[in-house]
Amino acid sequence: MITRIFALSSFVLLMFSVVGFALLQPSAAGSGSASRLVSLLPASDGVVVFDPKRFLNDALPKVLSANQPMLSEVTTKLDEMAAKTGIDLRKFDQVAVGVSMKQIGGKGFEIEPVAIASGNINAGALIAVGKLAANGSYREEKIGGKTAYVFTTKGVLKNAPVKPTNTKLGNMIEQAVNSLTKEVAVSAIDGNTLVLGSLARVRETLDGKSRVSADITGLLTSKPTAVVAFAVKPVGGLSQFLPIDNDELGKNVDAIQYLSGSLDVTAGGASLNAMARTKQAEQATNLKDTLEGLQALGNMFFGTSKRPDQQVYARMIKAAKFSAAGSDVTLDIVVQQSDIDLLIGKMK
Repeated sequence: MITRIFALSSFVLLMFSVVGFALLQPSAAGSGSASRLVSLLPASDGVVVFDPKRFLNDALPKVLSANQPMLSEVTTKLDEMAAKTGIDLRKFDQVAVGVSMKQIGGKGFEIEPVAIASGNINAGALIAVGKLAANGSYREEKIGGKTAYVFTTKGVLKNAPVKPTNTKLGNMIEQAVNSLTKEVAVSAIDGNTLVLGSLARVRETLDGKSRVSADITGLLTSKPTAVVAFAVKPVGGLSQFLPIDNDELGKNVDAIQYLSGSLDVTAGGASLNAMARTKQAEQATNLKDTLEGLQALGNMFFGTSKRPDQQVYARMIKAAKFSAAGSDVTLDIVVQQSDIDLLIGKMK
């Protein structure tokens, strides 16, 4: 039980920042290309805005700099993914993902994303490459004045050769690609913009009859250097997505109505900025007190450890700074590059 508490403490402190990013007050959704892509998404319970080039060409090499074999394998897997699907993430400047969440009984959820990607690409040419990779395993659907190509992903994935993986991260990437067993629809919105997802979500996007609500887009950070930014309204309460068996903790977590935030990577390390918005100010105070209690517990558990990795956890937990204003709880945390190197260098 005590191990679960400390594991949950670390999970809440870190995932709250990843799942809850964006600091301070609501601001306009992104700028330039990202804002345009968000405006094209259909109604969604959550939105993620992602800069693939910055992440893959800048952030990822920095994060994995202490583990060159892993970095090399990730690069190889990205090459394989491009060969299998015809989609090379490194060619896109911006990606916006809209996620719909539907409760299907108990604590089960059906999560259905749709992605819109743009960049210095030829959308028609990329779709043509995908059709070649599919080797006939696709069909066409007319939606308004556009054509969606529906690919049977099993047919696409079986064609390209695969190099054996040697790291856990490489295995995760390979499993993620190989898990694509359903149909995926792709369509060109314009010459350099693609929409990708289930046929139903692509149809919603091309029909243009619904849009992401302002309460979600208004929470997307406009921080220009952010590699990732997102905002989400958890369906059915956030505790359903977390391993929580404590009623009091679950009540505090379920008080969260919205999560938003951003992640940035610099030469000095990685910074996470987070906000959780509750319904009432009293709930925000209770949530902040709970998180600070878990922080103190984590400091006690990891603070005296002599293991280098647990010393890193202790520094990360100690570095987390919480504040509450009105119904919002915010979190700042910076992880130094030296600590990232220590953790990543040990991964296999």
